Amino acid sequence: MTVQELLDSKMFAIVNEGEDTAREITTVFCCDLLSIAMGRAPAGCAWVTVMGNINTLAVASLADASCIIMAEGAQLDEMAVKKANGQGITVMGTELPIFEAALNIYRKLPKQEKEAIV
Repeated sequence: MTVQELLDSKMFAIVNEGEDTAREITTVFCCDLLSIAMGRAPAGCAWVTVMGNINTLAVASLADASCIIMAEGAQLDEMAVKKANGQGITVMGTELPIFEAALNIYRKLPKQEKEAIV
């Protein structure tokens, strides 16, 4: 599944549509501790978090995440939205809990990608 396909699914609200929406989402990653996410978020992941500050964008960029999903009604602050726009990072939002948001993405991943996760 690509970032654009996730955007088109209307599963989540669009906070910022990034530049590389043709990018594949390879897995789902859930973490709210930025230092852990920096070292363990797999490249190409859809990162589900509640951390809504500019440091989240820096970590997503360093980890090479495909997109960020802000769960549980968490929102990026104004400075972070501007940074996401400037860096071309796709950010979506939802009121769903982290687990449910991640599960919804997981269910849309192709079968071969699911097998690699479990």
